[in-house]
Amino acid sequence: MLVYGDVEHTETVGAKQASIRDVLSEIHSMPPGIERHGTLVTAFIGTGELVQGMIDAEFQVRGFDTLSDVHQNGMECLSLLASAIERSWRSEFKEGSLPQDFLEKLLSFDPSRTICTRQAEGYAFYALYPECYLEAAKASGLGANTRVIGIRSIGTGLSTLVAAAIGAPAPFTLRPIGHPFKREVKVDPTLTKTLAADRDGSFAIVDEGPGLSGSSFGAVADWLEEAGVARQRIHFFPSHDGPLGPQAGTRHRERWSSAPRHIHTMDDLLLRELPPHHLAAWVEDLIGPLDGPLEDLSGGAWRWHRYQDEASWPPSNLQQERRKFLVSTDGAPWLVKFAGLGETGTRKLWMARYLHEAGFAPEVAGYRHGFLVHRWHEDARSLDQVAFDRDQLIDQVGAYLGFRGRHCPAAGHQGASLGGLRHMAVYNTRQALGDEAGSILDQSLPHPDNLDGNVRRVWTDNRMHAWEWLVCGDRLIKTDALDHSAAHDLIGHQDIGWDIAGAIVELGLSEEEATRLCTIVERTSGHPVSRELLAFLLPCYCAFQMGAHLMAAAALEGGEETRLRKAADRYGRLLRRHEA
Repeated sequence: MLVYGDVEHTETVGAKQASIRDVLSEIHSMPPGIERHGTLVTAFIGTGELVQGMIDAEFQVRGFDTLSDVHQNGMECLSLLASAIERSWRSEFKEGSLPQDFLEKLLSFDPSRTICTRQAEGYAFYALYPECYLEAAKASGLGANTRVIGIRSIGTGLSTLVAAAIGAPAPFTLRPIGHPFKREVKVDPTLTKTLAADRDGSFAIVDEGPGLSGSSFGAVADWLEEAGVARQRIHFFPSHDGPLGPQAGTRHRERWSSAPRHIHTMDDLLLRELPPHHLAAWVEDLIGPLDGPLEDLSGGAWRWHRYQDEASWPPSNLQQERRKFLVSTDGAPWLVKFAGLGETGTRKLWMARYLHEAGFAPEVAGYRHGFLVHRWHEDARSLDQVAFDRDQLIDQVGAYLGFRGRHCPAAGHQGASLGGLRHMAVYNTRQALGDEAGSILDQSLPHPDNLDGNVRRVWTDNRMHAWEWLVCGDRLIKTDALDHSAAHDLIGHQDIGWDIAGAIVELGLSEEEATRLCTIVERTSGHPVSRELLAFLLPCYCAFQMGAHLMAAAALEGGEETRLRKAADRYGRLLRRHEA
């Protein structure tokens, strides 16, 4: 199934330098604490993207990785921030000064160069904290004679944290290429020979994952072994302690099962440490003393609070859900949800406040180093559980989508092209419903070139399901409204017609109701809704949701798998109905 996609941005080195400098502009006046530490991490993530982009640009020209001046200087620049983060974390945020030579180093790179930067999914979506790698390295027993190797993209920055924690030199990075399950690395033979000449030191390979195959970790380790490095000298720094996925090869699986691996999870970091490192301390910084411990609502556990029995639960892709917790202060409940580290999180804080001020979303108390704190409406029921006047439903959903259409443009931000949506829809249909169904859809969907002129991209919600709407008296509150158009899937930012299609499908709108919804969105957004584009997007929406639910079901079993497959069957039936 075609479901996932990577977020890439093309920009100049100068633009990236300016954004990092802006992040750090007020750090010298910030008091010690988690906010100042978070600012350092935000700059670190941005600098990691910059360095990754510059090294990748050289890789594209050369066809292999080497320790060029740009590579070395970039990793040294990033290492300065890694050391600052390490000092801040170890001092309980008391020491958070910016190294004096960091900005000089940062601004030494040619600002006119164009680079392609990749968003680090772990920081943005999966609560991967850079400080976890500080703790893992500290406990590893490795010393300063370790050669640290980062796997680009996210391993670029993570490797500098490992090196900082053990006093090792600035790392170098490699870009595994090729089939996702059979990656390989291309390295300057001179560099390989130099590394192989070291017969005593250890090697640390750093990245998030492993995923379905672990082939990125495996490719780097294969290269080291083939250069003469003994297997027992190779250490891994992954983001989780699970085994390699089902697509792993025999050699990689055998190595992984016996190799030294060093892991410190988010739970170890934020839920088991003492203040000020504990997540509860960061939340109290926003809303005051908590009435009790954090209650984990991750992995679908939030449904225990919204539904009376499991039989009525909506489906949930447990592995993709953001980490979230329920807390209360003075008897008032709040939701503490991971929104992303760095600029990803601060952007969602702005969106959360903007939507709340407009009357569409819950109150937000603020943001602390990755987590947003929202008001939790304990007494509200979700829209799939209660009756709600249909005219009011159309009015309020239309006003909400019209607001996003008018006030949330996505200029410069990426989303799947109409051609990409069409390809996904036909492919997923063939995979799930058979070649005949895929051929029918392929013949009925119009060519995207005839519709591209109707697309006006906005920060779409991409999550219009009935259980994401809370009924509070005579009004609706939209939850989970901040980040699905910037998620780790291929949809991204779309025309508001994508959300209209979502509302039609998820809220069961009749043809008359759909027409009325379009009219309201047009009036409140100030922009026309293309009926031709909507007719194209409806089957694409159903095909995407069908594929996403089937992929999630394949990794689960029991009641959750049943719910997901039942939902996928529903999308399949609707897909046939909405074929153009």
